[in-house]
Amino acid sequence: MKHRITLIPGDGIGPELASSVVRIIEASGVDIEWETHYAGAQALEKFGETLPQPLLDSIIQNKVALKGPVTTPIGKGFTSVNVGLRKALDLYANLRPIRALPNVPCRYPELNLVIVRENTESLYAGLEHVVVPGVVESLKIITEKASTRIARFAFEYARREGRKKITCGHKANIMKLSDGLFLDCFRKVATEFPDIEADDKIIDNACMQLVMRPEQFDVMLLENLYGDIVSDLCAGLIGGLGLVPGANIGEKGAMFEAVHGSAPDIAGQGIANPTALLQSGILMLRYIGERESADLVENAMLKVFEEGKVRTRDIGGTAKTAEFADAIIQQMK
Repeated sequence: MKHRITLIPGDGIGPELASSVVRIIEASGVDIEWETHYAGAQALEKFGETLPQPLLDSIIQNKVALKGPVTTPIGKGFTSVNVGLRKALDLYANLRPIRALPNVPCRYPELNLVIVRENTESLYAGLEHVVVPGVVESLKIITEKASTRIARFAFEYARREGRKKITCGHKANIMKLSDGLFLDCFRKVATEFPDIEADDKIIDNACMQLVMRPEQFDVMLLENLYGDIVSDLCAGLIGGLGLVPGANIGEKGAMFEAVHGSAPDIAGQGIANPTALLQSGILMLRYIGERESADLVENAMLKVFEEGKVRTRDIGGTAKTAEFADAIIQQMK
């Protein structure tokens, strides 16, 4: 089956990572026609806007996108392209598998959990305004609809992937209405899935438990802001953002992306680690039904990590981006 997929190379190290990942995916034998579009600074320069309508139309039509990192200016400039894409396409579920890779030094080499994050509301949605000079108000919006559908997504994902437990993180002891609603929706949906254990933890305690005993978690369900913070915390437990994948999924389609930054300081040097975007590509292959190709790529990647001969600079090696990709392709033959 031939697939048409939107490719957003991103900026900084994005294009070189995307190029290597496309090579690896194509070497697996899957038939993909890539439709390249730009977002962020490149799109602003070319088209006068960070999210051109042709890009959005392409994702809506193709229903799948693979995206490299895009720079988000801090405190000024244009708003986050990632947030914009999630809002425009209603990609309400953020999926972040956290699994330690072989032969990569980290705090928890056996860790294997998944973060499911609501992607459209809460404080992270950025609804804020100046009340009077010197006073800024941010709005935290939590709705029953969004909370229920993300809870159902988490339970359906857990059942499909053979996961046994979901922990809901919240601050309902203080934010009794907003986080209370999120927790209540989680508990109601949990009654529909008696085969999956459901529990909850106050988010600050959950963070402490993640650092002390992360093996107690299987799937974590979090509202938007908590999910953003905790997913990066968990990435740190297994070696950093350069190693973990990300997916944003909704009814209109899905976008798979590297969750790390665009690293403009090393752009063009060909030394960046493509693992995060590659693992996102593996998630994408499974999403489009190409599970055999996904397994082929994943097993080859794991073999390269196990052997430890070809490693990029960030994990103690000297290999270039392209050399790392070549090693994975060679393992697939």
